[in-house]
Amino acid sequence: MALQWMILACVVAAEAAVAALLTLPAPRAVRRQVVGLTSMLLQPFAAILPFAAFQLLDIYWKKEHRLMCTSDICTADERIHFEKSMFKAQRNVILCVSACLLYWCIYHICKYNKDIKALEEIEKHLKEE
Repeated sequence: MALQWMILACVVAAEAAVAALLTLPAPRAVRRQVVGLTSMLLQPFAAILPFAAFQLLDIYWKKEHRLMCTSDICTADERIHFEKSMFKAQRNVILCVSACLLYWCIYHICKYNKDIKALEEIEKHLKEE
């Protein structure tokens, strides 16, 4: 289970780096190359969306079937274990949501850059006429 979360954390870190790279100011030629490369990689990276959704469903299922330790019958160790598992679940939910959100942001940044490029070409064509 820890391997899945490590993979998801690495993907989120890579998505954050790509999003930062796309939003940094750069010359047009460099920006077009980065946007083109990122656009080509968006389709294979879309696999992270069902993966994150499955992980969210897994977290929800485990939450619904977890033994609650809120009464006085629980020992201190059981209560600590319960709280740790709750914190890990919350961290993992944030990881899944941020993976989906960062993918959505990267997709729209690339889309907006392509739209800007198309508008610049239209403007250039209109100026030539």
